[in-house]
Amino acid sequence: MGINRHSAAPGVAVVTVDYPPVNAIPSAGWFTLADEIRAAGRDQETRVVVLRADNRGFNAGVDIKEMQSKPGHQALIDANHGCFEAFAAVYDCPVPVIAVVQGFCLGGGIGLVGNADIIIASDDATFGLPEVDRGALGAATHLSRLVPQHLMRALFYTAGTVTAQQLHHFGSVFQVVPREELDAAALKVAENVAAKDGRVIRAAKRALNGIDVQDVHRSYRFEQGFTFELNLAGVSDEIRDRFDEDLAARRSGN
Repeated sequence: MGINRHSAAPGVAVVTVDYPPVNAIPSAGWFTLADEIRAAGRDQETRVVVLRADNRGFNAGVDIKEMQSKPGHQALIDANHGCFEAFAAVYDCPVPVIAVVQGFCLGGGIGLVGNADIIIASDDATFGLPEVDRGALGAATHLSRLVPQHLMRALFYTAGTVTAQQLHHFGSVFQVVPREELDAAALKVAENVAAKDGRVIRAAKRALNGIDVQDVHRSYRFEQGFTFELNLAGVSDEIRDRFDEDLAARRSGN
């Protein structure tokens, strides 16, 4: 359980997230994820990083149970800083990052895939930000890199989701394949990238980031400020407690 990194083929580093059952990542896990992606990028033999996950879905966001179990705001601060570091590690990685998404991609998962260079998804994958339903904000910066502006707003306000097929239509998901073919499809694309000259690939990553129309770091940090405000006002705790109560009731069958 946790984050692990290995080489899948020459030039291909694979970083796997494994926090069963749904990959709700604890605060420390986000920092570890950032460290592993950065370490992969520092290796001059690496030409592409594949970011994947085990378990039912790609990512369920932050571990809300961890946040609610600790007094004060330190857990929130740690989670927000950890997410910021992980999202930035993907975006700033000196080589392309391929996000491999199965099942659900929620909350912090959107921050990861929105900052990735290429997304490959299973045909059962869905993407969304339930932040409003959890008393938080954030990652609209990254959702807006996946869908048009007005759809992003509708999804954010409603906490709705979109399918991999819809994102493929918009061009933000590169390929949609059956779940059992997902890893193989991602590795095929990764090997294609890894076959290029590493010096050119690294220069290309810098160039593409340099012409980006949005400063994703500043934009996401701006969003986080409103999350802190909602927590200081007590709104977020109230909503998260209600969420935990509803979840417990559903599990008990009431």
